[in-house]
Amino acid sequence: MSAPEFLDLPGRPPKPRQVGVTHVIDKGLSLQAVEGILDMSGDMIDIVKLGWGTAYVTRTLRDKIALYESAGIPVVLGGTFWEVCAIQNKLDEWRRWVTDLGLRHVEVSDGTITVAHETKLEHIHSLSQDFVVLSEVGSKDLATVIAPYRWVELIEAELRAGAWKVITEARETGTAGIFRGDGEVRMGLIDEIVHAIDPNRLLFEAPQKAQQVWFIRKFGPNVNLGNIPPDEVIPLETLRLGLRADTLLDPTAMGNVDGAGI
Repeated sequence: MSAPEFLDLPGRPPKPRQVGVTHVIDKGLSLQAVEGILDMSGDMIDIVKLGWGTAYVTRTLRDKIALYESAGIPVVLGGTFWEVCAIQNKLDEWRRWVTDLGLRHVEVSDGTITVAHETKLEHIHSLSQDFVVLSEVGSKDLATVIAPYRWVELIEAELRAGAWKVITEARETGTAGIFRGDGEVRMGLIDEIVHAIDPNRLLFEAPQKAQQVWFIRKFGPNVNLGNIPPDEVIPLETLRLGLRADTLLDPTAMGNVDGAGI
């Protein structure tokens, strides 16, 4: 039984959402665990990523996908798995498998391998004819520094090529890409990116609570956040709604952004 609706809370668009997206990472959950998560927070989850190559070694993969889909939650394979297939020249096989699994969303990334950006754009454009494409910009290697202006160029090009959202790299730990090694947000980088690009077109990976708080305070309750651990979905929703001390007195938490159509 849901709680009585007597509080004034920020508006959250109904699913399927274009904004306020909560993108969850599944690193190998059992079917029983998935059932529990869907029972508790399925209405708060917009998309689930089967991290890295976990899908390839999951015996109950089709049953897991069916569970998520029964709750209206699309599934996407991790971008690192796309990279594995790319370096092994198996992208045709990857595409056939994704199609056979009935997936409607795909991720294209180059956070570990080196891919000519024109080649990456060609893949995004081709896939966007048949799938909802999430592309990812940023390196998993802390030693790799990408200038802010280059982040903007890469993101803009991938959106033009057909990406639905561009993911800003952070790894599942929140210690790379848009974050420093200790998890601190690279605030200047974010400011330069959103100066040129609508943040609603971005999906900010933010697995750590402090990172989620920062983005909600910066962009309001309906910022798109990714790589959320399954057990952090409800805590994140309370942050979005100002039901937690971290965002309780934040004026942006009373913002209201409309959007639908994932």
